[in-house]
Amino acid sequence: MTTDFDRALRSLRVWDTALPAFDPAGAPPEPLALFHDWFTAAVAAGQSEPHTPFLATADEDGRPDVRVVMLHGADARGWHFASHSTSAKGRQLAARPEAALGFYWPVQGRQVRVRGRVATGTPEEAYEDLHARTTGALAAALVGRQSEVLDSPETLAEASAAAWRRAEAEPDAPAPTWTPYAIEPDEVEFFQGDERRRHVRLRYRRTPSSPDGWIRELLWP
Repeated sequence: MTTDFDRALRSLRVWDTALPAFDPAGAPPEPLALFHDWFTAAVAAGQSEPHTPFLATADEDGRPDVRVVMLHGADARGWHFASHSTSAKGRQLAARPEAALGFYWPVQGRQVRVRGRVATGTPEEAYEDLHARTTGALAAALVGRQSEVLDSPETLAEASAAAWRRAEAEPDAPAPTWTPYAIEPDEVEFFQGDERRRHVRLRYRRTPSSPDGWIRELLWP
């Protein structure tokens, strides 16, 4: 029996718009510069929240997990995000310090995949990261207890109100478990969709013996 879900799912199209061209022959020798170019192009094209990738981790038993996070930067050290060390992803990264990020920008039919080892920032970097953000971000960090079982919405409302009061009264208040992370990539893949399904996939693999430290490979769609 066909359900409303089935009909809705089958009615959808992908990339019902003109897509940009991508010639991998002109790509830079390392992935960071291309990521910066694609990110700024996504912003200019009006992509909603291009800075919110999926983060994939695995727990100590090897079971995968995924969620959306906010990108805090991308530089020579890696792709940066932050969370509480006591959260589910914080515990998973402590047990298995490897992860992957997945960006999807449908306005341009583009994806970027980043994976590698995860490095933890210093307490000083954690403080700077948190206090460079909004009062709401600080208040949320002060609430803490991310991923713990919550007994009721009222408990959250009370904790949030108290955290907001503290954040406004003490804008320099510390959040001891707030932790910056950086994925130091071994692989970065750029995917450009094509309306005829001749998608372009360019993968960078870190290779110390290469003059640029990376090799570039085309992949079948």
